[in-house]
Formats: sequence, C-alpha cells, structure tokens
Amino acid sequence: MLKIGVFGAGHLGKIHMQQWKEVSGVELTGFFDPDDEQAAVAIEKYQVPRFLDEQQLIDAVDAVDIVAPTINHFNIARKCLLCGKHLFIEKPLAKTLEQGNELVKMVKEANVKCQVGHVERYNPAFLALGDIALQPMFIEAHRLAQFNPRGTDVSVILDLMIHDIDIVLCLVKSPVRRISASGVSVLSETADIANARIEFDNGCVANLTSSRISLKNMRKMRLFQRDAYIGIDFLDKKTEIIKLKEDGQQAGLMDFPLEIGNGERKIISVQMPEITPLNAIRTELEEFANAIRFDRPVRVSVYDGYQAMDVAHQILKKMSLHNELHNV
Repeated sequence: MLKIGVFGAGHLGKIHMQQWKEVSGVELTGFFDPDDEQAAVAIEKYQVPRFLDEQQLIDAVDAVDIVAPTINHFNIARKCLLCGKHLFIEKPLAKTLEQGNELVKMVKEANVKCQVGHVERYNPAFLALGDIALQPMFIEAHRLAQFNPRGTDVSVILDLMIHDIDIVLCLVKSPVRRISASGVSVLSETADIANARIEFDNGCVANLTSSRISLKNMRKMRLFQRDAYIGIDFLDKKTEIIKLKEDGQQAGLMDFPLEIGNGERKIISVQMPEITPLNAIRTELEEFANAIRFDRPVRVSVYDGYQAMDVAHQILKKMSLHNELHNV
C-alpha cells in the first residue's frame, strides 16, 4: 500500500484528499496545514489525520502531494527530496525560476518520481486527440474566468495562462524564439487580463489570452495546421477536427463539398472524436501513484513544470516592459 501525505487543506487540497481516498492501492496517511479552521473541516469531512509537524508527516509516507500556496512549494519539496520522497506538486512548480531550477536538479539527484499538476493534460477533450498527428503552425487560446478573490496573489499568467502555456509546449516540440506580451491590472494588485504571443523556431505562433474578470467562463484552444483545424473546448469537454479531402475521396457522414474556384472542388470533413468521461484530478493522481508503484514515467515531469514556469516568467517580464514603455 502506497502511503500518501498531503500538504495543504485549502480548496484544492480538500479536493485532492477526496480523490486520494478513491484511488486504489493508496493509503491517505494524513495532512499538514497550519490553519486550524481549514484543518478542522478536512478532518470532519474526510476523516484524515492531521499532522502538526511537517517532518513527522514526511517520515510517515512514501510520497507527498503539495497543494499548499505556491510560496511554500520549494521549502516543502526540498525537505521531501532530502528524505527521498516521491512528489506531486501542484502548478506552478515554485515561486521563482531559481527555485524551480533547483527542484529540477534535486529531483534528478534524489532519483524519485516528481509530477507537476498541470491538470489540463488530463482533460478528456485533450486526451481525445491522442492518436491524431498534431503539427500546429498557429495556436489560439482563450481562457476566461469570472472574478474570484482566491488566486489573485499571483498574476493571471501564473494563475490561468500557465495551463495553456503547458499545453502549447507539449504540442510544439521546438525552442521558443520570441515572446511579446501585454497585460492590465484591473481589480487586483497583479495583472487580471493579459495577452501573449509566443513564436517558435519551427515557425509556429501561439496567441494566448487569459482573463479573470470576464462575465463568462471559457477555456478554448484552436490549432491550425497544414491539413486540419482542431478545436478543443476544455470547459465543455468537446473536440472537433475539420480536414480537407480531395474530391473523389470516400465521403463520410459529416462531409461537405466546397467550391474553391477554377472548377476545383474540395471536401470538408468534420470529425468529432469520442470523448471518454473521467475525473481529471483523480486520473492525474492515480497515474502518479502508478508511476511509483510500477516504475513508469510521469506524464508531466518536473522539467515540464519548469519549462512552463520559464515561459510564464518571460511573459511577465515582457508584460512589465510593455507597461513601462506605455506608462500603463
């Protein structure tokens, strides 16, 4: 039985505790949180023992799930790695790039499993593209959310956009060439709405927009490549693929003819991949546990988490320079 300890009993920490109790082959040994009120709720709701000493919890488990505020990620992770414990760390990996880089080194030295909680990798709409050849040359993403005071201690880049940054880096296997960005603080002390343009060495361009002051929620991404348009709705769990066929190719149920001039005709083929319903958080935690139990690679490595952080911080710098230049 794999013994798991959770650091953090806030909103997401409670969700993780609930999901851990549903994962087979795992024992939720206990949790640590200095907040008595939050701890009391977790104890009553999930019947999970509370540890009052960080080191005692680390010593009692095989793996640690860090769902504490980002500012605490590094110190908790460092203690765990020095004790050779496997780690699941909620995104973003750490508060600073220096901390993230140090964690990458420490994970390698400790030779343990470390997964970063970029949960959109487990979204059913994204997973439905598993067998599709993806080579996007233009990506557009909109991640909009209604205002919620929780999470405003960090910029919308690290709060929301980092989800799309991770997905884009997963899809585009090419170094980043250039980044430009702009953002505005409206209701909080950090940027609440932002746009970033990321250009890659292979010619792909990603245009990302994130807002946490929207009137409606939206989490959509569109991929454009030479032979297809792919639309992913992360919120409503829908995926569509629109491809061009040569006239004369076998027609499908959702094919439509298109006259493009000079007597030439193409066929527009619309495909809707089957979506397999699943709980994304439970699936990522279960996969992390199985990576430890059966010595498998994790889906979102500590280096993946660091790369997403790196690009996010580059966007923050570009945004700051843009605002200084325009006196925003």
